[in-house]
Amino acid sequence: MGSRLRPLAGAPVPAFVAFATGRPYHPRMLARTRLALVGTLVALAALAWWWTAVRMDGMDAGPGTDPGTLGFFVSTWVVMMAAMMFPATAPMVVAYSELGRGRRWWTALFIAGYLLLWAAAGLAAYGLLELGRALAGGLFTWDRAGRWSAGGVLALAAIYEFTPLKVACLRRCREPVGFLTTEWRDGRAGALRMGAVHGAWCLGCCWALMAGLFALGAMSVFWMVVIALLITVEKLLPWRVLATTGVAVVLAVLAIGVAAAPAQVPGLTLPSQMEMPG
Repeated sequence: MGSRLRPLAGAPVPAFVAFATGRPYHPRMLARTRLALVGTLVALAALAWWWTAVRMDGMDAGPGTDPGTLGFFVSTWVVMMAAMMFPATAPMVVAYSELGRGRRWWTALFIAGYLLLWAAAGLAAYGLLELGRALAGGLFTWDRAGRWSAGGVLALAAIYEFTPLKVACLRRCREPVGFLTTEWRDGRAGALRMGAVHGAWCLGCCWALMAGLFALGAMSVFWMVVIALLITVEKLLPWRVLATTGVAVVLAVLAIGVAAAPAQVPGLTLPSQMEMPG
């Protein structure tokens, strides 16, 4: 199927789907199907936001927040990814569903593969965080190098926006047809694999922004919303260069603020304040 799809790699999604599936293009039917699927993804994201807000209530301790036990972190992380990523990844899921002729199980497995990849990324992040804490011996506490390291992570995230790797990964995330023409696999196993591959490209696109979330407060719903908005803007805004430049500017301003004047950054919880008696 993949070789048949390549001639229309640059076509609009409706024309691409009609060609690939051999079915006529019915705008009204396609619009209803898309609306139902996007509505489902948005509803699931809203539910995930609610669950995350309830579970993280009172846990924001600012940069360097303790992620908790492994089980707590991973389960929370997966729901966080659903909340933050589902709106931005909706065009890819819709295009996959249409090309898969509406097979619901295939679409569900595509989403499951996507979340499994992010779950693996969460496990890796947890391991790196715990290893860093063990080796640093308190070096990165807020009153020592914490504020400067948090600002440095945000600055690196801003710089990453302009790297060739970021550009390549973002292009794959923003172009469903291009992704589907090269990665298509039939069947349920193929759907799971394709979801994981899409998740890998998404990870390459967003890992620095996620690192920025840890720098601002991994258990902060406020900063989760900010990072989710940045991800959605650069994946869905039609003008890619403008989107990435805008995201980089926001990250650079946050980097300067966290390092130079953290008390002036709106929504930032200072760990030193959390340590003071009530």
